[in-house]
Amino acid sequence: MSSEAQKRDICELNSEELSEILINEFSEKRFRATQIYEWLHKKKAADFSDMTNISKDLRERLSEAFRITVMEPVEILTSKKDGTKKYIMRLYDNNVIESVFMKYKHGNSVCISSQVGCRMGCSFCASTIDGLVRNLSAAEMLAQIYAIERDTGERVSNIVVMGSGEPLDNYDELVRFVRMISDDRGLNISQRNITVSTCGLVPRIRQLSEEGLQITLALSLHAPNQAVRERLMPVAKAYELSDVLKACEYYYEKTKRRLTFEYAVVKGVNDNREEALQLAKLIKGMHGHVNLIPVNPVKERSYESPDKKDVYEFQAVLESHGINATVRREMGRDIDGACGQLRRRYIENAGICTD
Repeated sequence: MSSEAQKRDICELNSEELSEILINEFSEKRFRATQIYEWLHKKKAADFSDMTNISKDLRERLSEAFRITVMEPVEILTSKKDGTKKYIMRLYDNNVIESVFMKYKHGNSVCISSQVGCRMGCSFCASTIDGLVRNLSAAEMLAQIYAIERDTGERVSNIVVMGSGEPLDNYDELVRFVRMISDDRGLNISQRNITVSTCGLVPRIRQLSEEGLQITLALSLHAPNQAVRERLMPVAKAYELSDVLKACEYYYEKTKRRLTFEYAVVKGVNDNREEALQLAKLIKGMHGHVNLIPVNPVKERSYESPDKKDVYEFQAVLESHGINATVRREMGRDIDGACGQLRRRYIENAGICTD
């Protein structure tokens, strides 16, 4: 690892921590820390030399002590269908991750990764095929958004932590990221516009409930019962579905934030009428809605996309039983749209070893 990479990442510091260091270690005034923080998190400075209202001496001292995490895309694919942009971002240690930029009428959304790879083992997901390499830092999560804003020249208004990785498996860095991205001294993105997806790590859902955050929790449910869930998601063997749903109810009780139930519809696995009826009964009265996601085929798996007709019939069954359900608009399907697909193709083409 280079000496630069061994330096402390200044973007990992929240505004209070940065102030303490500037005052106690650099003998600077508090307002100087505010200036530097805004350069990093509002103006998205890529180098200390960009900080033109900071003295040259202080910039040099900062450069000796810290590095700035700047994520440079090594590959960008743009969908010809809907303008979705998918990024391969290289990290300081040469690992790569995926991020996605999506344009909607209600604003620009980004989907970011929280880990390099994933250890949850969901059988329909490409992100988990090579397992977990490492967690991302909060700074690396922030840097994905900053890189996308620099590339597109547009402001991001909505964030979904639903790329590669299980966010609650990287709990401390995730919470730090949420607090920093919503800080009015940074990008000041409303926590109500941030969604965090989880496979259902029960202790972490309960812990998140106590953080005082106003983010949306999206449960990767994907099954109407324990047996089907275990078939699709190994994590289900650790946490009974009933316990997962109780934790979600607790999250709603503490935050009053409506839940999202993500349901990847897999042909011949979880897409029939009986399963729709089971799902409606399972989540009745749970203050949330179902997001039906026609699964993207992954070449390493045998699962197939469902027929559109079956997906909309599944939706109709849910709605007839009082469950609010939507079918996710397919974004970027022509550019390896499913989680982990583009990263795996990039790794294979580049001959990168993930062991």
